[in-house]
Amino acid sequence: MNLSIVIPLLNEQESLPELHQWIVKVMTTHNYSYEVIFIDDGSTDDSWGIIEQLSAENPNVKGIKFLRNYGKSQALHAGFAKAQGDVIITMDADLQDSPDEIPDLYNMIINQKFDLVSGWKKKRYDNAVTKNLPSKLFNWAARKTSGVYLNDFNCGLKAYKNVVIKNIEVSGEMHRYIPVLAKNAGFGKIGEKVVIHQARKYGESKFGIDRFVNGFLDLITIWFLSKYGKRPMHLFGAFGVLMFLVGFISTGIIIALKLIKLYSGYQTILVTDNPLFYIALTTMIIGTQLFLAGFLGEIILRTKNNEERYKVSETTN
Repeated sequence: MNLSIVIPLLNEQESLPELHQWIVKVMTTHNYSYEVIFIDDGSTDDSWGIIEQLSAENPNVKGIKFLRNYGKSQALHAGFAKAQGDVIITMDADLQDSPDEIPDLYNMIINQKFDLVSGWKKKRYDNAVTKNLPSKLFNWAARKTSGVYLNDFNCGLKAYKNVVIKNIEVSGEMHRYIPVLAKNAGFGKIGEKVVIHQARKYGESKFGIDRFVNGFLDLITIWFLSKYGKRPMHLFGAFGVLMFLVGFISTGIIIALKLIKLYSGYQTILVTDNPLFYIALTTMIIGTQLFLAGFLGEIILRTKNNEERYKVSETTN
């Protein structure tokens, strides 16, 4: 099968018939073998009824229904697990992503040997204040932090080799960072293509300003996993040793001051009345905990690596 088109959606009953017709037209024109996988992420309108109708009319249409809204990442994860095509295309269901872009994306994967190609909505029809400016700031931060130099991480229109989506796990709100997850998994040939962004035809946007706040928090998570996910002791151990040294030195100062005063005949105070005592105690406890966190992280990581060591590619005759 040439293509799997994975489309997560929430309350898009008006756009689904038109989107399906548009996709079928493109597939027929280019003689692609394909499947369309709609993932209904807990819609409260008649989206699922329309998906069932489209599936009855077209055997290439498949559907997955969530009982409640789990989020775009979980929807994509379910779609990726079901996809069988050589190339997987993801796109939004609101008609703002054009199916006419699919042939060029497909050719970039098949002929130019990209692992992943991300769309870039260079000219947008969104509100400049609430979406465009925050999006530019978010994309700048994502580029600097991740080392993946894309102009539009949020674009839902992307193309992947099948092997890419089978070797990454999209969870939480990490759908924005699939290119970073792919890079961390060893897929380094990541490209970008300017795509058409169309004005929304039906309904209203499902995303508010809070997605950018969540996006920046997820960016911190992905940065940490990218930099220290394979060597947690380098971070936790380093901070743990540093904190322990601060506590150890503070303890030494307390003991030295106590001995000097006793030897010189000066009046001394109880060790527990010295502020340095609490600094020493706290930093040594925190340092020990950080070191143990890094040590446990290394054990968990090594266990996981041993389990995955035998997952290798094989050729068949």
